[in-house]
Amino acid sequence: MLVSWQALPLAFGTILTSLLIRDALANRLRRAGYFITFWKSEAGEFWGWRTLELIQLIPSLAFAAMLPFIPETPRWLLQNGDTERASKVLYWLREDVVEPTDIAHELHAINHDIEAYHRGPGSFVGKSLALFREKPLFARMWRAFLLQFMAQMCGATAMKYYLPTLLKALGLGTRLALMAGAVEMTAKIGMTVVEMWIIDRFGRKACLAGGSVVMAVAMLVNGVLPQMFPENGSPVADAICIAFIFIYAMGYSLGLGPAAWVYSSEIFPTTYRACGLNFAASGGSVGSIIVAQIWPIGIAEFGSKVYFFFFAVNAICVPVIWLLYPETKGCALEDMDSLFQKDSGDSASVGLHGLPADHDEEQRESNGGADSRDSTNEARPLLAQ
Repeated sequence: MLVSWQALPLAFGTILTSLLIRDALANRLRRAGYFITFWKSEAGEFWGWRTLELIQLIPSLAFAAMLPFIPETPRWLLQNGDTERASKVLYWLREDVVEPTDIAHELHAINHDIEAYHRGPGSFVGKSLALFREKPLFARMWRAFLLQFMAQMCGATAMKYYLPTLLKALGLGTRLALMAGAVEMTAKIGMTVVEMWIIDRFGRKACLAGGSVVMAVAMLVNGVLPQMFPENGSPVADAICIAFIFIYAMGYSLGLGPAAWVYSSEIFPTTYRACGLNFAASGGSVGSIIVAQIWPIGIAEFGSKVYFFFFAVNAICVPVIWLLYPETKGCALEDMDSLFQKDSGDSASVGLHGLPADHDEEQRESNGGADSRDSTNEARPLLAQ
């Protein structure tokens, strides 16, 4: 009987396929079987995680191979006194995109930016104190700090670290849960690419607030359904929860994930950008520490009710972002000063480079107005960073 059952597939295959197709198909299926057997054996366990590590070397090596062909930035070249190379690189970057006169204007603006940078407070301590003393700078600093804090308190860090455990609690097997985690991380990459397009189309506030709305809804669904169908009582409810975990990841990748860094990096003057971003990143670290303590204890003690906490956090983020954060879409660095001076109620504090605003105005007049730009023109070239 055993021999009969083993022979039946071969007999049917021989009858239904031609000789050429039969041989080719049999060879490929046999190789697939060997491949599966190998990866399920001890040899497969030995090479499994090592293969993943080796695969990561491919983009690293490709990046390293392309580095020699990437030119230095015009700003760095000007800082080191190589004006000719800086001009060539900027023309190469902007060629066929903007007019030559605009390129020359941008090169001059970068040069003036560097000069102002050297006139500003040189020490890290001086810059740090200015972020707290000057109202327009402090208005930017606390917003960047709070934005990074919210980006972690929304629950994304916990989702990333505990996703396989959460999926197993919803009925998935270990292998499938790990695979779903990998798919979720891959989907985040794709959604970040989409976000690169929509952030300039719809604005920073729309992306940040919209992503928070999506995450709030996803957290609410994951909190409500397990309460309605406890102990995995409904496979449909479990499947919906899994789907909304992925929707949550998409909301994060379209909102607070990348947009928080975009907003934080563009609101600081050049002189204070590095220092301001350091303080802003510390807000993310504080949020990450809090979430890392809340999530495992909350899941163990309250189960799915912990999702309601993160639903509330994301729901609060929406009005906070919409009411407290000015839209920076299309704003050049010159426009940021008036934007945040208006918000802080200080009309004569620091200018673009962290120097007094009247100092920047005098410098523009002494340069014959070369640094002045139309603040409403979104098509102008941005300053090279």
